[in-house]
Amino acid sequence: MTDAFAHWRHVFKLDPDKELSDEALERICLSGTDAVVVGGSTGVTFDNTVDLLARIRRYEVSCALEISSREAIVPGFDLYFVPVALNAQDAEWIVGQHHQALKEYGPLLDWTRVAAEGYIIMNADSAVARLTSANTQLDDKDAEAYARLAEQLFSMPIVYLEYSGTFGDMERVSRIRGLLRKARLFYGGGIDSRDKARQAAACADTIVVGNALYERLDDALATVEAVKSAGS
Repeated sequence: MTDAFAHWRHVFKLDPDKELSDEALERICLSGTDAVVVGGSTGVTFDNTVDLLARIRRYEVSCALEISSREAIVPGFDLYFVPVALNAQDAEWIVGQHHQALKEYGPLLDWTRVAAEGYIIMNADSAVARLTSANTQLDDKDAEAYARLAEQLFSMPIVYLEYSGTFGDMERVSRIRGLLRKARLFYGGGIDSRDKARQAAACADTIVVGNALYERLDDALATVEAVKSAGS
């Protein structure tokens, strides 16, 4: 299992199903972010994933694939993240898709470059919540229990709090970070300004900026400096 992401504080997430100009991609890859993660909830294919990877590979930024579709597993990424939607009510997104992927690709995987992400989906209106039929009606104890489940029972190296499109409860994020001992806490959702980036970075180990890249590029790029200047 890799720990290459252990130092990441800031990550940009790019969706292969969304349009992004070459100029915008260059600014993203040269922004100083720690890594670029490629992935999305819908519309991700082998063709659009390999196309985006080829464009990113013009730059030296670390690049990971978050596998959301087994048909879109593309060789050539530095790392591969396998999301497990812990609060999904559809078992396909807990073990089903993963089982099928390993039937096809298990013997070919370099496990030193693969890491599991224990996803806790918090926004009922998000595409990922609808896709996985996630139970997002979670109180603090529910969310904390899922985090412990990921780290202590399943030994996942990443716990991912996914608010996807809305800015989350930073007190809850901070509490979950405080109970983790080995896993790294990723936070994603609604980070579209310097201020929100600083707030999230103070509560999580790694922040993930995605939608803002397609809606408010300059503000999204400014989150890199905000996180770096805030320190650890």
